[in-house]
Amino acid sequence: MDLAAGMQNGGAVLLLRHAYAPGTGDPEGFRLDDCATQRNLNDAGREQARSIGAWLRSRGIEHARVYSSEWCRCLETAELLGLGPVTPLPALNSFFERRGDRGPTLAALEAFLEDQPPNGEPIVLVTHQVTITALSGIYPASGEAMLMKLSDRDKGKLEPIGRMDFGP
Repeated sequence: MDLAAGMQNGGAVLLLRHAYAPGTGDPEGFRLDDCATQRNLNDAGREQARSIGAWLRSRGIEHARVYSSEWCRCLETAELLGLGPVTPLPALNSFFERRGDRGPTLAALEAFLEDQPPNGEPIVLVTHQVTITALSGIYPASGEAMLMKLSDRDKGKLEPIGRMDFGP
């Protein structure tokens, strides 16, 4: 199955883990309003994000509704995709080091998804491993994605279509 073609059907949602940012988690005392305090993309991660965007455009995905976690590595990944304006969305934020935020964050994401039209441009959600794993059961590598679709029967929920491979 050509998953890129599936992105052109209404209700497509690409859950993308941010591109490569060396390390795990964030340094102690990090702040969302200061990228210098966070774990960020390196040159390889920036190239990976640009390559993912080029791969999608080469398969007809020229534009998307792009939303991102407020973490700098996600925002930068989303921008480098080159698929359209990026809207920060707190419902995509990480709860890796804030386990108590898991329930409220996922509930906010479900509420956001309930408001999305079932057709139109694809939706790209640039987020973190914990979010993708919570929604799909898949543990993605940096720059890896799950293609999902808005559920026809369960508003606000996503149904998995497949793991996205951005190779040749």
